[in-house]
Amino acid sequence: MTEKKIEVTAEQIAAYQQRGYPTDLLPKTKNKRNMSAKNYFTLWMGSVHNIPNYTAVGGFLLLGVSPMHVILALILSSIAVAAFMVYNGRAGSKYGIPFAMHLRSTYGNLGAKLPGFLRGCVAAIAWFGLQNYTGSLALLILIGKIWPGFLTLGGDLSFLGLSVPGFIAFTVFWAVNLLIGMGGGGTLNKFTAILNPLIYLVFGGMAIWAISVGGGISNILSFVPTGGVVQQNAPILVYLIIMNSVLAVWAAPGASVSDFTQNAKSTRDQAIGQTASFVIGYTIFAFSSVAILIGGSIHYGVQEWSVLDIVNKWDNLPAICLAMLVFLLTTISTNATGNIIPAGYQLAALFPKKMTYKKGVIIASVISYLIMPWKLMENAGSIFAFLNTIGAVLGPVAGVMLANFYFVKKQKINLNALYMGEQENHEQNPYSGVNKQAYIATVVALFISLSGQFLPALQIISSLSWFVGFGLAFGLYLLLKIPVLISGRTNIKEG
Repeated sequence: MTEKKIEVTAEQIAAYQQRGYPTDLLPKTKNKRNMSAKNYFTLWMGSVHNIPNYTAVGGFLLLGVSPMHVILALILSSIAVAAFMVYNGRAGSKYGIPFAMHLRSTYGNLGAKLPGFLRGCVAAIAWFGLQNYTGSLALLILIGKIWPGFLTLGGDLSFLGLSVPGFIAFTVFWAVNLLIGMGGGGTLNKFTAILNPLIYLVFGGMAIWAISVGGGISNILSFVPTGGVVQQNAPILVYLIIMNSVLAVWAAPGASVSDFTQNAKSTRDQAIGQTASFVIGYTIFAFSSVAILIGGSIHYGVQEWSVLDIVNKWDNLPAICLAMLVFLLTTISTNATGNIIPAGYQLAALFPKKMTYKKGVIIASVISYLIMPWKLMENAGSIFAFLNTIGAVLGPVAGVMLANFYFVKKQKINLNALYMGEQENHEQNPYSGVNKQAYIATVVALFISLSGQFLPALQIISSLSWFVGFGLAFGLYLLLKIPVLISGRTNIKEG
């Protein structure tokens, strides 16, 4: 994938700053676009190994999908996610613009507020709460192994549906994530180079252990859940449901991927790096997650679809501490960069006169606490309901963004018009106001893709919410833009 990369001049940057644009929203200059394919290769690999992902795999197995079909579906999903990230990231790598400006180029300077809210507030806050809860489970186990008496604090007393130890662990972990979010996550990112190898060392070791105690890889791949029937010939629909869940996991980072690709040396670098990162990362995850969950279940004689429960049964304290520490670090890292930081910036962007980034982080964190995210993982089906909702919310946004950039605007963005001043906010500016067609396509697709959550007869839509929302928004937007497509005029020049 090659292209003519648009580079801004110092004069352009100065002009945009005079118009009131903060540094975070400015297009990246050549000296700041220094992320290579290697950087993108290491960017996402560690994030694949998170607790909700393992919970989802456990759910697939519990539903009766054969281990081999789960593995193949996850690998296919990685290709779909990589394609989504690469193609939606091209606006960032070509023009050096962040997500907020990519949205503005699609929806207009006023219209960008709704999709920005959906990504930065609804999805980010919900994910932040869920990741905090799953991380607190790891913290609870870690503290309990070091201080067993902690697990008996409060007896049968509970707060908001959590035991006293669970409530304390969640509050402590939530507070740590809040503090890191307040700092912008910059310090934590410095540890990525150390964290990723540690992640693969730990989970690779866990997979080897699981294969050994589970009787070998053939025994794991032929495993049948107690009281269940494995679907040896999984229909295409099963594959699509699994792929929808995986795409929903990456719906938020995928929508705002320009925040990462704006720093790319070239589109080729981000394309090669991200593709390798997801395909290799998910291939390893597919085999390791299935092996760990099934091998642990065979070994302990109890079906355990939570990786934390398996680790909790170990009798090696140092191994438990290391595994839980990795889970905690991974959760903090992905939570900061993918959830609370975007939420803070988006709230500040929505209310620029009253809200700062740090105030946005505090408000988003408090909301994530009040929604009681532990309710999202009460049973094996809860995680799927959550993922389907996220897919329904952000699938339409992604569909409109890709349709607009590739088919309506022909990959052309006029930066001088995009970074408009107050006096330029008028009808002659193609990025001014609201792109009504984009809004109609997004809202219609959003309601339809959410319908499966409320109407039992449309349950299949809920199971394929990202695909439905993305496809409907993509097609409807192009249909509404037929006059522009026929004329072949975009009224946009590059630069």
